Amino acid sequence: MDFNKNIFINCPFDDEYFPLLKPLLFTIKRIGFNPRISLERNDSGEIRLHKIKELIESSKYSIHDLSRARAKKVGEYFRQNMPFELGLDLGCRDYNSGKEFKGKRILILEEEKYSTQKALSDLSFADCKCHKGEAEELVYEVRNWFAENGHKRVPSASSIWDGYNVFYADLYEEKTKLGFKQKDINRLPISEFMEYIDEKIK
Repeated sequence: MDFNKNIFINCPFDDEYFPLLKPLLFTIKRIGFNPRISLERNDSGEIRLHKIKELIESSKYSIHDLSRARAKKVGEYFRQNMPFELGLDLGCRDYNSGKEFKGKRILILEEEKYSTQKALSDLSFADCKCHKGEAEELVYEVRNWFAENGHKRVPSASSIWDGYNVFYADLYEEKTKLGFKQKDINRLPISEFMEYIDEKIK
């Protein structure tokens, strides 16, 4: 894959986040870029940290969603994987001698405005985008980030969002005819889901 078209995705991998992850992947592909995410392949013999480093180093762009910076109930640990991977990405950009890494671009997403600055004071001046836990808002923020980074002729956020809803309705109808139930569709492997996006966009 092309380094200049790859986007590393760092986000939660739970059922609650999947309604955001799916339109995020669709948005990236609709704009013409390649999402790189650890769920794209599953090899139990592969060391996860090595895979994360490989994905970061192969991507000019990165999107880090730090929505899980705070535990949601008493006794629950907050997720540290996302800020850890953000740190790896910043280190890759700032300490790597390769010229291509100096041009890396990073988008930090959060669910609650200023929550990232509260959890990570070192990012006090970071320009984070807030999606409020809403899929449509996430599409708008990601689309506009591409435009802000100089990409031309980026489709409107509303057209991407409408396209995603048509796409998902088609996916549901086709899979249902093949005997898939709602649970099967909700839990499609991400690699299979992305292949279906490619088929429809082409």
